[in-house]
Amino acid sequence: MMMLMCALLTVLARLACVFCATILLQSLAWPCSNGERGFSYPQSPKAPSIVSERYRTAYHFQPPRNWMNDPCGPMYYNGVYHEFYQYNPDGAFDPNDSLMNMVWGHSVSTDLINWVGLEPAIKPDIPSDICGCWTGSATILFGVQPVIIYTGLIDRKANQVQNIALPKNRSDPYLREWAKVGSNPVIQHVIPGLNSSHFRDPTTGWIGPDGLWRIAVGAEVNGIGTALLYKSEDFMSWTRIERPLYSNNALNMWECLDFFAVVPGSNNGLDMSSEIPSGAKHVLKTPSKMTIGCGRGSIMVLSMLQNHSLTPNTAGESYGLGVTRQIVIQMILQKAGQESMTIWLDGDGKQLIQWPVEEIESLRINEINHQGLELKKGDLFEIKGIDTIQADIEIDFEPTSIDDAEPFDPSWLFDPRKQCREADASVHGGIGPFGLVILASDNMEEHTAVHFRVYKSEQKYIILMCSDLRRSSLRPGLYTPAYGGFFEFDLENEKRISLRTLIDRSAVESFGSGGRICITARVYPVALVDNGATHMYAFNNGSTTVGVPQLRAWSMKRAQVNVMKGGSVIDA
Repeated sequence: MMMLMCALLTVLARLACVFCATILLQSLAWPCSNGERGFSYPQSPKAPSIVSERYRTAYHFQPPRNWMNDPCGPMYYNGVYHEFYQYNPDGAFDPNDSLMNMVWGHSVSTDLINWVGLEPAIKPDIPSDICGCWTGSATILFGVQPVIIYTGLIDRKANQVQNIALPKNRSDPYLREWAKVGSNPVIQHVIPGLNSSHFRDPTTGWIGPDGLWRIAVGAEVNGIGTALLYKSEDFMSWTRIERPLYSNNALNMWECLDFFAVVPGSNNGLDMSSEIPSGAKHVLKTPSKMTIGCGRGSIMVLSMLQNHSLTPNTAGESYGLGVTRQIVIQMILQKAGQESMTIWLDGDGKQLIQWPVEEIESLRINEINHQGLELKKGDLFEIKGIDTIQADIEIDFEPTSIDDAEPFDPSWLFDPRKQCREADASVHGGIGPFGLVILASDNMEEHTAVHFRVYKSEQKYIILMCSDLRRSSLRPGLYTPAYGGFFEFDLENEKRISLRTLIDRSAVESFGSGGRICITARVYPVALVDNGATHMYAFNNGSTTVGVPQLRAWSMKRAQVNVMKGGSVIDA
């Protein structure tokens, strides 16, 4: 595991690498080798509660109990990883509903897999955070001084300001106690047109060419999503730079910002508090509440930094694409789990790559291996011999012909989810759909399909990857969408399309083509609770036969993640 020397572990809060769109629930006809079977979507009145230990993740980060939300301020300091997160110590409900008592939960690790829970690091107890301590970041000043900057709620109207906290004792390896500076709030809302209830989530600091520190704060200014830019000489007194880091009138709010530098083709992490090498690009990421014809999702802006700003005419926006190796903490949808990821920039300087940290492989046991499989149209190959609810699967697909690829419509890029719903796993295609069916009940009434479909544009191949949750549970009232995203692929030369899927009971993470696209979700099949077992298949429902030159899969051991001891969080 490559350590990022005294650098902040950049957070990609709520990263799901997916597009957003209206959710449509419809029946799914599943392909079988002996014909097709249609399945309805019954509502089970006997469905067990979603609050079940069977759904609790085994190797994704979770607190021992109660509500958790955004990961915030993760860092590596003196040999220890620190994971902070939004936490409600009072119960398993969203404290934002009452705007009270949001604290910073705190856990530590030496391997990014096993975590020890500590007491909360920051609690609301001063006027500038009396109604809650919200998301922020951590910066290590010149490699020696950790600093947390976070958003505080000052009243029940959710007016927001920015505060700073410092560790009381830097020699404590776990940095258990934090003290707020007397000058809080260090940044207030004094900008014309600023919505003071949409002014939050300061980023990690970085050094500009003038030697001054900079941070960005997510905001809504005159109804436009804006990353406001601030500078400081000492990280305590901040002045706003008139020109924002970035703004986009298609957005109404940018929140949970991340900003960091990357070098094309390099997998070495960059310390933003030191000089950034020539040729580096910068990534600004937000999972904002978008108004681009949809609900929630992630936006990444990849650009050269010019005059301290990312400008619309130079920034390239990439939607649903899963930069230099950075460690990030990914938050799984529905606010109940997190995992450490690596992220870097591909050699072409355009593609963001995301992949689980290599330490996760230490949990693998009971490997199974299949080679030389062929999947004809309608084939299902059951994957047996591993724990199907707690697994790591790597599979390569190789179409035997590229002639049957269907034509690509560029308008699909605006709404991949819609394409995943309309061209789902039951709809026959030319090359695809092919992929995995996981967490499937005996009769297939419940299942999650992760699959590819290959299209041909004028000069290149485009692949659609989908993770379809619409049949994932018989439980009524759940959010079960079809997620999706497109990526370019040199099918003639690369030939093999890879898929890696991590299953952790109710958590499903899938990585297409080596991490070019990542889709993360939560699923709650009733069968997992009722029967304690599910099925897993590789499948093909396209006209072109698809080879499987390699299929490897493992059961996954349970990690030690904030376990309870004597009814309390472990006392480190």
